[in-house]
Amino acid sequence: MPRLKSFRLTKELVAQRAKDNVIIVTFGNFAFMDFILTWVKHLTDLGVSNLLVGAMDAKLLNALYWKGIPVFDMGSHISTDDVGWGSPIFHKMGRQKVLLINAILPFGFELLMCDTDMVWLKNPLPYLARYPDADILTSSDQVVPTVVDDRLADWKQVGAAYNIGIFHWRPTPPAKKLAKEWIDMLLADDRIWDQNGFNELVRRQTGPAFDDESGIFYSYDGNLKLGILPESIFCSGHTYFVQALHQQFRLQPYALHTTFQYAGTEGKRHRLREAMVFFDPPEYYDAPGGFLSFRPSISKSLLLDGEHNLESHFSLINYQMRQIRSALGLASVLNRTLVMPPLWCRLDRLWFPHPGALLGSMTRQPFLCPLDHVFEYALVQVNVMLRDLPAEEFGPAINIREYSFLNNPFLPQRVRESWLDVQLCQEGTEDCHASSNTSRPGLLRFPKRSSEETMLALLAWCRPC
Repeated sequence: MPRLKSFRLTKELVAQRAKDNVIIVTFGNFAFMDFILTWVKHLTDLGVSNLLVGAMDAKLLNALYWKGIPVFDMGSHISTDDVGWGSPIFHKMGRQKVLLINAILPFGFELLMCDTDMVWLKNPLPYLARYPDADILTSSDQVVPTVVDDRLADWKQVGAAYNIGIFHWRPTPPAKKLAKEWIDMLLADDRIWDQNGFNELVRRQTGPAFDDESGIFYSYDGNLKLGILPESIFCSGHTYFVQALHQQFRLQPYALHTTFQYAGTEGKRHRLREAMVFFDPPEYYDAPGGFLSFRPSISKSLLLDGEHNLESHFSLINYQMRQIRSALGLASVLNRTLVMPPLWCRLDRLWFPHPGALLGSMTRQPFLCPLDHVFEYALVQVNVMLRDLPAEEFGPAINIREYSFLNNPFLPQRVRESWLDVQLCQEGTEDCHASSNTSRPGLLRFPKRSSEETMLALLAWCRPC
């Protein structure tokens, strides 16, 4: 391991990694190690190598170095634990991002700054190069589409916050001026959230347009040229998971950022797993004891009939939850990991009042909703809070996997081929050979369209196992 000072962020270090004068950067602490590895792997799989990772603690620095990932020391000395959104340490981490921007821009390189809770699905550099006149290109929290193709978003229609989880900076005088005023603002008042500060500054002036075609406009002090990345292909957690705008517009997304979600870091991790874009170690796909899956029975009336309102939504949700509860019981009795079924919702979930589906959005009702929309606390408790609690008091841990798990290309072939279909039959009838032998490893697949009664019957059957 080289000496610590060799990991300092310098112009020479950035120059070694930059390509076409562009460097892509993310940063984090050891708690986000798996997110960082996922971020790096997506870029390198896309043939993009001009990247750097900032380590906020020595443990992450050491781990990334030995994995061959280009890393630099941020000198932050932040805890290796998950700090939690909105905490004082979270805000300190946000200030580190702005300090990084101010450190790298004077080196003369273009900077694509990313949060670790996002992944690249397509090489973004050719897209960003289409707009060489922009000082900054930023993502946003816009949920109502402003364009239906891959042009920059219509800045006149974007009313949501500009999201600093994905933004591209050029080392121009207006960009450097903004970066300097931004960090001065944050250091003067530790109550200001970094993203709010950015929005406050750049929205001092909005317009006029830079030209008639590009979608770039003047902002901040009237000299900064800003462009807003399209919400359908630089996706938020809402435009990707709830609306699936890229699918509706037949576009290939560049990026996925796990915003608009619940259950903290576990919710982000689970969403990326649902999208099959999170890279887990091999043991994740081959759990001890095997897996259990089922496909619930949902009637057309529960899904489609009547108005989409609170009553119809929770009738649908509660019906699915009862079946999942029975399946969790089966998984516990059989010591298997439950593969969650797809979950259907009739209403959206947000942290502010709304009519069920955001007006102007392209949310389809019903829609396949992320697990954290319904099982927010279960995700946190099953994956975090209950890990170290005594089994004799709280019962054995019940592990779960995302609904797309069995379609993941990383699932080993021997697990794919280990299906054991289970059906209920009347003992004594022809071709019915009842058995309570469930010791076979692999995957138990319970009947399609399993009703709550079927699941309870199977649970009762399994009790003596």
